[in-house]
Amino acid sequence: MLSYRHAFHAGNHADVLKHMVVIQLMRYLGQKDAAYMVVDTHAGAGVYALDSDYASKNAEYETGIAQLWGRKDLPPVVQEYVDLVRALNPSGKMRYYPGSPYCAEKVMREQDRLRLFELHPSEVKILEDNFRKLEAHALAQGQRPSARGKRVMVYRADGFAGLKALLPPPSRRGLVLIDPPYEDKRDYTHVAQVLADALTRFPTGMYAVWYPVLQRNESRQLPERLKRLGAKSWLNVTLAIHGPAPDGFGLHNSGMFILNPPWTLEPMLREVMPYLVDVLGTDDSAGFVLEAGEA
Repeated sequence: MLSYRHAFHAGNHADVLKHMVVIQLMRYLGQKDAAYMVVDTHAGAGVYALDSDYASKNAEYETGIAQLWGRKDLPPVVQEYVDLVRALNPSGKMRYYPGSPYCAEKVMREQDRLRLFELHPSEVKILEDNFRKLEAHALAQGQRPSARGKRVMVYRADGFAGLKALLPPPSRRGLVLIDPPYEDKRDYTHVAQVLADALTRFPTGMYAVWYPVLQRNESRQLPERLKRLGAKSWLNVTLAIHGPAPDGFGLHNSGMFILNPPWTLEPMLREVMPYLVDVLGTDDSAGFVLEAGEA
């Protein structure tokens, strides 16, 4: 739905989980010299100003990155994520938050490729402008251009439909991030359908799906549907910072479901998730779920 703006939610507890996991998936792919491709089906604006009208309306970043910003006891995996956010805020003041496109661009290497889909007309314009600014900044610093040409491409298109043409990537190595807004309940079905098709085109690919953990049936059923897609292996992790509100509104719990995850991901999450629950949790209902399986 074109009404959705991720800026309202930038930097919240769900973003902490999503971006921490995405960074680690890319680090694993980067252990080999061979190039890989990252596809983001719902890229958003790329970078968000936390003092904007959108982000400051509910200040959701206070449930996430703000709780980690000044801590000195961060586990290495969380430290790497926070350091990436800090790099976007050289003054030391937390003003900007990176979306998945920025995180991916900062982790990827010269030989890797980033493909970004965004359908919202305002968001895609901001996304393109943000990457132009990244390129100009890199050139001014005497660094490699960060965004243009073959390395990073932005499409004003439906990522669900556009993914087909990119699979399998030329290198046969890649990560697909799927995180639609889920405002339309059909998104849950679209996610499962798109992944079923993607696995036929690129069965060895790594696929990461972010989803909200809500009371609605579609949300509860999505992980079970993804487990049955026939991927070689899967991992599901959720993070709840408190119990559900009496009125049912507000996001208190979210998950990342990874198809074909690296073997390193489960032990890493078992170590770091208790820390996130302790730091981000606000009541006794805070907690995490971590499960993994094979076909």
